[in-house]
Amino acid sequence: MTKNLLDHRAEGPASAPPLLLGPSLGTSYALWDAVAPELSARHRVVRWNLPGHGGAAPGPVGAGASVGDLAGLVLALADSLGVERFGYAGVSLGGAVGLHLAVHHPDRLESLAVICSSAHFDGPRPWRERAARVRREGVAWLADSADARWFTPGFDVPRLVEDQRTADPQAYAACCDALAAFDLRDRLGEITVRTLLIAGRQDRATPPPHLREIADAVPAATLVELPGAAHLAPAQCPDEVLAALRPHLDGPAGRGMAVRREVLGDAHVDRAQARQTPLTARFQDFIARYAWGEIWTDPTLTRRERSMITLTALVAHGHLDELALHVKAARRNGLTPEEIGAVLLQTAVYCGVPAANAAFATAQRALAEEEG
Repeated sequence: MTKNLLDHRAEGPASAPPLLLGPSLGTSYALWDAVAPELSARHRVVRWNLPGHGGAAPGPVGAGASVGDLAGLVLALADSLGVERFGYAGVSLGGAVGLHLAVHHPDRLESLAVICSSAHFDGPRPWRERAARVRREGVAWLADSADARWFTPGFDVPRLVEDQRTADPQAYAACCDALAAFDLRDRLGEITVRTLLIAGRQDRATPPPHLREIADAVPAATLVELPGAAHLAPAQCPDEVLAALRPHLDGPAGRGMAVRREVLGDAHVDRAQARQTPLTARFQDFIARYAWGEIWTDPTLTRRERSMITLTALVAHGHLDELALHVKAARRNGLTPEEIGAVLLQTAVYCGVPAANAAFATAQRALAEEEG
């Protein structure tokens, strides 16, 4: 790892949509231990440590550091990983980094989640005072009160408290300098990226009104308040945080519907929507989100490849009505009639001649309809 590159941990398929996760001051990427493995099933998750936190080297920030400096380090990390655009979620100081990116580098973000954070942190004075004391005395005194600042009574995460106890004092103080100078309230209306805000109702460090202020200013932002959560919500309420993050990161059902229309055609989708009833509505939403919003949008395979796989599976199970639909879809996805025929010939070997015979007849009719 190069000297100026943020300490980080990557999880999940390299081909999956990238997602960067930012920590709170005084913690490490262990803050995401109960959340990141779940998100890595569908994303290339990259958790990063603040300088001097979680065993990371104290450079490359020093006295007078800004949130913009930290955001620049995040972008440098993304560049080193070959990541151009990414989803981003951050807690507290990590959330402030996300807001800075959304204002100053919107072209790099696919989505933004700001968790237990703020567009300002109650003015510079308390942070300058904290920075000065840390430079004089170290951080042990902060570790003694970490549970009370971060969690509801009776809950703790010893690993995170140890992160606070072992943080490099100079790097920690530099991050305090960054919080002291941070105030994006007058720029929030410029944020255009899809934004989720998660507040802990028991959070004393950044109470819900801080998140509501952002929600009121950012166009079309979504605000979720977690009743049992204090400041480090991903550690205290991971299931609730996951429940909020998953639909946000995967995008709305409309994203899947757009792909569905591109592959199957407007006429088919319009007919399916017209036939929708209260009984089938949830199923249609499930198909839009899961099949079309997640599987067909996964960049690991091209749409041409997905069409060939789909044709084979439909032949194998004898779903001829669906096969006719996907023969036409395969043409939209760039397969020639000859390539479709080659796929069906392959099924004769592995799915059986009778199945392939019915498939050829179905495909011939579907292709004739397309030409007509």
